[in-house]
Amino acid sequence: MDMAATPTRWVRTKRELGPIARLFDWKPFLVFICLLPAVGLLLVFLTYPLGLGIWLAFTDTTIGRSGRWIGIENFEFLLEDKLWWNAVFYSVFYTGVATVLKFGLGLWLALLLNNHLPFKSILRAIILLPWIVPTVLSAIAFWWIYDPQFSIISYLLIETGLRDTNVDFINTPWSARWSLIFANVWRGIPFVAISLLAGLQTISPSLYEAAMLDGTTGWQRFRYITFPMLLPILAIVMTFSIIFTFTDFQLVYAITRGGPINSTHLLATLAFQRGIQGGQLGEGAAIAVSMIPFLVFATLFSYYALARRKWQQGESDD
Repeated sequence: MDMAATPTRWVRTKRELGPIARLFDWKPFLVFICLLPAVGLLLVFLTYPLGLGIWLAFTDTTIGRSGRWIGIENFEFLLEDKLWWNAVFYSVFYTGVATVLKFGLGLWLALLLNNHLPFKSILRAIILLPWIVPTVLSAIAFWWIYDPQFSIISYLLIETGLRDTNVDFINTPWSARWSLIFANVWRGIPFVAISLLAGLQTISPSLYEAAMLDGTTGWQRFRYITFPMLLPILAIVMTFSIIFTFTDFQLVYAITRGGPINSTHLLATLAFQRGIQGGQLGEGAAIAVSMIPFLVFATLFSYYALARRKWQQGESDD
């Protein structure tokens, strides 16, 4: 009797991985390798400059001479410096007023662009223009607009008979302060408006339809639907806006350079004046380090606002 030939089954032998292959097959090592370039960039361009600035703040280093450790003497000097207190006041005032105006106008623009309007895409692109233009170019344009002799605003007011003399925008302290705030608001509104518009797009229209069926007003829909749903993005955008505004340098330096009579100095421009132009690197670093508590406060504001939103969604605050 013939036996049926059984086909032989070929089994591939498992090849043992070498030490290098096993290392690259280890997930923690792959995570480390992927994060290494980003960590290196952060160490070189963020951690090292920040650490060096903090160290310089506790020394009497000047340009051309390495300093010695003097402890908190630079900060004790700042507490007695009227110019530093003036910079603190104007930095807080500048940031507070500009942030309120930017968010008021930015939210209004976002709500307007969230409706069905003709040429809506073109309008969104036009609104982004102030944010796209480089800061220095915007500052030069405003410097020309505010010029005591050649201001286009003064020219139009005189030509229409509303004024007999040019408007003095930047030669007196408070007029210069308000002029800088207006320039910052003009530049910052697009960032706020587009960011909040992106948040509005994520809100389900069914919520508004259900509210309208219940007979709610427009203000009630904004208060109980739009604002709570927009709160996470609002907190993040406000945090970034506060940080960008508080650390503003280019706009102020290009238009007024801290004048007149040092009345428009922010902490950033004052640190540059003392550290680079004045050569006192230690003192300039101390002024720059004094901004850190304000920036930490802005970060904590964002964290607690997001934690509240997590609680509303039934998540933990971890």
